[in-house]
Amino acid sequence: MRMDVMGMAPEIGPKATGVAVVEMARDGRFAEIEDLFAPPLRAAVTAQRLQAAWAAELGKHGSVSAIGEPESEPGEAGLVRVSVPVTCEHGELMMIMSVDHVGMLHGLRLAPAATTSWTPPPYAAPKRFGECEVTVGSGPLAVSGTLSLPRGRGPRPGIVLLGGGGPFDRDATSGPNKPLKDLAWGLASRGVAVLRFDKVTHTHSGQVANAHDFTMTDEYVPHAVAAVRLLQDQSSVDPARVFVLGHSMGGKVAPRVASAEASVAGLVILAGDAQPMHRSAVRVARYLASLDSNLITDADVEAITRQAAMVDSRHLSPSTPAAELPLGLWPGSYWLDLRGYDPVATAAVLDKPMFILQGGRDYQVTVEDDLSRWKAGLAHRTDVTIRVYAADDHLFFPGTGPSTPVEYEPAQHVDPVVIADIAEWLTSGQGKITRFLSGLKRLRRLKRPKHLEN
Repeated sequence: MRMDVMGMAPEIGPKATGVAVVEMARDGRFAEIEDLFAPPLRAAVTAQRLQAAWAAELGKHGSVSAIGEPESEPGEAGLVRVSVPVTCEHGELMMIMSVDHVGMLHGLRLAPAATTSWTPPPYAAPKRFGECEVTVGSGPLAVSGTLSLPRGRGPRPGIVLLGGGGPFDRDATSGPNKPLKDLAWGLASRGVAVLRFDKVTHTHSGQVANAHDFTMTDEYVPHAVAAVRLLQDQSSVDPARVFVLGHSMGGKVAPRVASAEASVAGLVILAGDAQPMHRSAVRVARYLASLDSNLITDADVEAITRQAAMVDSRHLSPSTPAAELPLGLWPGSYWLDLRGYDPVATAAVLDKPMFILQGGRDYQVTVEDDLSRWKAGLAHRTDVTIRVYAADDHLFFPGTGPSTPVEYEPAQHVDPVVIADIAEWLTSGQGKITRFLSGLKRLRRLKRPKHLEN
């Protein structure tokens, strides 16, 4: 953390950063808060503007009487979202900030204190399945996960869930929402065994941050393959019917996982980005700037455009500093891996069925920029199902009107139609085909002459 200007230890974590920022605001030290701003935030917010916003809130709620325990969770683009409760004379506030791995602030705002936590979606039936903790992978980078097993003997299909870009936990927790937990509970209630796990960037963030050759493949593939094999080992799961479901960047990388592990039965891709990520970063920045210049300024858009150009440049190398690249979080090695990977071309040569789902209101991964690539590249495949959910956003939360980042803040659940369609595809539609092929392979092995067994 870059707190040396105050004589504090440089390695304190995001929670301590959050408390320190609130203490600075309480004491009127707004210039010191501004010293922690990352360049995009510095271009949009000044110490004077922050002080005025703070004074306006205290005018409504009274002076600060206590600072509560901070909460942290993975945020977008590899940042950590820290929420610090602030008790005032006449009410409570929440200071919410986005912090990177060196302690710089990328976002900062005051909001009413949040009281809502995750509750099971109406389509979940917890009595129909049980859950247990598992370890995914081995060695120093092993992570924890949750196995959701429907009650009964089986055999049944199974699916491994992969979250989006950023250091997400197994539930893809974001505020009061847990979209991967929605998916796990919804599918397990419908007879599908589900395995979800914390990302390596969530559990081992320090080791990953110090790995200068880290790539998208490192972030996903080893643990995804280990999770597939772990699920196949469950006695109630048909090992020939274990699928991989990826959301957002998890959807992008899912074809690479299936290439690495031939036993994967098929893929379910939710809002999988197919447009090169550095170019989509520019597109998203322009969209947000068009909604509200306080979210992203024209200067921010210009900076992101320059960083994206570096990714396309022949000068990009593993040693290119993260600060010169989009989002300022990943080393050159990560972007070289992304630049050389075409998820649609990788998927096109896989001999595996696919179900691709897209939210019609999604501004991060769009019908026009991403789904169009999946459709064009897989047009020759009769075993690929593509479906658009017109009312859904990037997290497949239903809504109306243009989607914005604020839309993700209220407690909500993944569209029940999405859950039902995935379960139907796995168990009744594609599942029947996979079961037939699996049985045919077993029959061929049984009829094979003994002298050919080895």
